[in-house]
Amino acid sequence: MTRITISHIGLCTPLGQCPEAVLARLNLGDTSAMVSRDDLLLDATTLVGEVSEVLVPLPASLSHFESRNNRLLFCAAKQITDAVARACAQYSSQRIGIVIGTSTSGIASGEQALVHKAEQGEYPEEYRYAQQELGNSSDFLKALFNTSGPCYTVSTACSSSAKVFSSARRLLQANLCDMVIVGGSDSLCKLTLNGFSSLESVSKGHCQPFSANRDGINIGEGAALFTLEQDEGKIMLAGIGESSDAHHISAPHPEGHGAILAINAALNDADIAPQDIDYINLHGTATRKNDAMESRALQQVFGDSIPPCSSTKPLVGHTLGAAGAIEAAFCCLLLSSFNTEHTLPPQVWDQQQDPNDPKLPLVAKGQTADIQYVMSNSFAFGGSNASLIFCRGEQPS
Repeated sequence: MTRITISHIGLCTPLGQCPEAVLARLNLGDTSAMVSRDDLLLDATTLVGEVSEVLVPLPASLSHFESRNNRLLFCAAKQITDAVARACAQYSSQRIGIVIGTSTSGIASGEQALVHKAEQGEYPEEYRYAQQELGNSSDFLKALFNTSGPCYTVSTACSSSAKVFSSARRLLQANLCDMVIVGGSDSLCKLTLNGFSSLESVSKGHCQPFSANRDGINIGEGAALFTLEQDEGKIMLAGIGESSDAHHISAPHPEGHGAILAINAALNDADIAPQDIDYINLHGTATRKNDAMESRALQQVFGDSIPPCSSTKPLVGHTLGAAGAIEAAFCCLLLSSFNTEHTLPPQVWDQQQDPNDPKLPLVAKGQTADIQYVMSNSFAFGGSNASLIFCRGEQPS
């Protein structure tokens, strides 16, 4: 089995950019990044996970890529720039791949351009249609890092930036690349907010995954980037599972058939048993159908031995196409040397578990565990599912 290490991580999340700060706020269950906005939904205010730091403009030579989505990526990319430069020098730029997940790309720029056209009769001079193409994010990073290896975008809704890990591993295993930059970025925009609102899936307040009183999601934004290489490192990509159940265009299979397939595939890929998983980052969107499905899937796979688990979406919102990458980064931080207290992210909710769903051992504030293997689940529209397993590099033989 090819050994894949997570060699470097770049972050731009509502919880911050510095790994130590992000981990601290994550393990405290800090919800202060959730803010009320009245400019996203057409007829209501809504709570969203917002990156509050000022995002610097892109370099002048890359101004044609200018969008908030790419500014989020640029923020994360600056943290891995030196590592990528060293890899280019060592392997050559042709051996560096890029696979990015997104669902919004620069659509917010398109929204702003349409408003300008309605008011001024023409599009803004700086507007380019390519800013909102799904491939724009990966093309931006290719230009930023000056690489010439394989470069493409995965867009499978909420599993987009989880599936990029599988794409990257295939590129490494096929000896097409020596390093692959993976991750995801999504930015707040009216299109997605009002789309989910039309499905009656947006919470009226703070989302509460797995609560009997849950009423929908909060949307968020952010970016996370990783460099993957074939090597032994401190944090490893241990297993990947994917499935496509295609039960319904927007609803998951009620018994979680596709989720079960993905989770079992990840366990088999990692060559471990269910009881070896020490913590699960749940997809946990706080919609009735997702949470009911996910709890049933976990019961089927883990039986009465479901490990401690929680959804981190009450802290940052559902970052859609970036969720897989951002939550993968959270998992890697839990395995890192920064997590000296071995703390787990607590479930932030009203503690009123839905009696109609299987009971989950949701993490309490301050709960700790010695963790070797961590699982992160991402389940998307159309049944496009992914489950990732990360572990410490010093795996037992």
